Amino acid sequence: MVEAWYMDESPDDPRKPHRPEPSRPVGLEQLRRLGLFYWKLDADNYENDPELEKIRKERNYSWMDIITVCREQLPNYEEKIKIFYEEHLHLDDEIRYILDGSGYFDVRDKEDKWIRIFMEKGDMITLPAGIYHRFTLDEKVNPTSFTCTRTGFQTS
Repeated sequence: MVEAWYMDESPDDPRKPHRPEPSRPVGLEQLRRLGLFYWKLDADNYENDPELEKIRKERNYSWMDIITVCREQLPNYEEKIKIFYEEHLHLDDEIRYILDGSGYFDVRDKEDKWIRIFMEKGDMITLPAGIYHRFTLDEKVNPTSFTCTRTGFQTS
């Protein structure tokens, strides 16, 4: 099950959890009201997963790309990590499926407060068009050797 919470206002390292005290958890229903959807899938079987294929057909997701976020495989790694963490939005849905590793997606709620969503292997989330968001790695691994593969689908 995905875990989400309202973030604190600390300017510390974005790879930290940024949980306020007391914690302010966010449930799946609250994420759904923002237009986000979540699935837990079999990341080891993503190429032949019938559940993933069903989701792609039902939601008309027409293509897939795979990005490995690690220093050895991502050109301009440091620059890309900074770009991923810059607040932005898309005109289409953004769908991210974690095949390996873990990290945080942050999204703004309707009152412009940041919600942090922890994602790890097997988690897939859809972010609706027009929602402000950003991504960062977490601190579970040394970022010089981190490997997180994300798969994305976008509507045609």
